[in-house]
Amino acid sequence: MADQSGKPATGFKNILYEKKGRLAYVTINRPERRNAIDPDTSRELLEAFTDFSEDSNVWAAVLTGAGDQAFSAGADLVAMAQSFAGGGGGIGWDVPFGGITRRFECWKPMIAAVNGYCLAGGLELALACDIRIAAEHATFGLPEPKRAIIPAAGGTQRLPRVVPLAFAMELLLSGERFDAQTALRFGLVSRVVPAAQLMPAVEEVAAKILECGPLAVRAIKQAAQQGRELPLEEGLKLESQLAGQVFRSEDAREGPTAFAQKRKPEYKGR
Repeated sequence: MADQSGKPATGFKNILYEKKGRLAYVTINRPERRNAIDPDTSRELLEAFTDFSEDSNVWAAVLTGAGDQAFSAGADLVAMAQSFAGGGGGIGWDVPFGGITRRFECWKPMIAAVNGYCLAGGLELALACDIRIAAEHATFGLPEPKRAIIPAAGGTQRLPRVVPLAFAMELLLSGERFDAQTALRFGLVSRVVPAAQLMPAVEEVAAKILECGPLAVRAIKQAAQQGRELPLEEGLKLESQLAGQVFRSEDAREGPTAFAQKRKPEYKGR
């Protein structure tokens, strides 16, 4: 895997993976296919994000696509069509689509930098991230019903949890595309910026997150994600439980101490 100097990890064919300080970068690297995702790409994404999740020195991740045309246009339909032509039932995923759309639990924050087409499985992959920031030319959509299939990598579940239900249902049932400003208006993304400013904007948000206590950040993500599936009282109990764990950490002592001493805190993630 990549070391902390920013040297990319080797052994990947379809993605780029590198770490710069506390921040990991995962880039789908198939620009000639609009960063479409096949099973090999999903396996590499899972491997990279598993390493990110387990590396205590890395506190946040950015997911994007190579080039300026696409974040990801979704599943590799050429590979799928070839499988059907050969008598197969699709492309036979042995890992979740995109690696992280199912059965992947990570409380570290993940930011999607949406640089172009973000369609079908590409949008579902972005929905698996916590924060989405889009370039002005980004295009979104779940066009699966137009191909007589459904968004089965979390699209039917995550989109209605992120945007208003009526808007989600219109998009899910029609398969129509929409632009970055529409995504911003309905809360799918938190920012829309010129293409040249996409990564600086993403890194600005990441830098602000990295200034915070990492254990607190992870507890906040867990409380917010798990709590929205619980009744309010159960969510409040979960919040209290996680708060107690955080309050017992070294970082929780460092934060107030640094404030009292008028210095920048030095968090260690413990």
